[in-house]
Amino acid sequence: MIRVVLADDEALVRGGLRMILDSEEDITVVGEAENGDEVIDLAVEKSPDVIVMDIRMPGMDGIAATELIGRRAPKVRVLVVTTFQLDEYILAALRAGADGFLLKDTAPEELPGAVRTVAAGDALLAPRVTRRLIEHYVSQPDPDRGLRRGLEELTGRELDVTRLVATGMTNAEIAGALHLGEGTVKTHVTAILSKLGLGNRAQIVVAAYESGLISVGESGTSA
Repeated sequence: MIRVVLADDEALVRGGLRMILDSEEDITVVGEAENGDEVIDLAVEKSPDVIVMDIRMPGMDGIAATELIGRRAPKVRVLVVTTFQLDEYILAALRAGADGFLLKDTAPEELPGAVRTVAAGDALLAPRVTRRLIEHYVSQPDPDRGLRRGLEELTGRELDVTRLVATGMTNAEIAGALHLGEGTVKTHVTAILSKLGLGNRAQIVVAAYESGLISVGESGTSA
């Protein structure tokens, strides 16, 4: 059973999300928060698998809350909900440790799948959304970042995996593209995270674009 906490300052929104998720046999909502302070307390107290996190909340916002959750409850995964066109802070949320993001105009029936994806730690959700976000906010690579030096420590195969993760591919898709076992891909991803000092595969995506390893416009699987 996937245990979820909802964080949004609008009770009506939380109610709608709860209704959608509680209707699924493998998902249950174990708590609700209307601001960042409350969601941090719930993350520690309830130890949910996933927090569905709004960015814009009174007091502590979703970005600050995500960063603190990463320190105080590191096993909890965070799915950020964004309007995309308005949330210029979404990249900051990924850097803060968000594991994925979902557009608010996404069809309701896609929410459970998004929660399952983040809970599994398999992908940064839809490649369509990944490309739109990164291409919008990361337009100029910075090869002088310390991260670039970390990339030099990766093996050739790890670089291949990094590029495909950055295009939004799942582990299964990467395995097929590189003719590897899915377990081998997971091992490579773990090594990449360790060598680059990153917390999750969402940050691999950001790092690949910012370092210039992958160029804006490159794509993986189709949307």
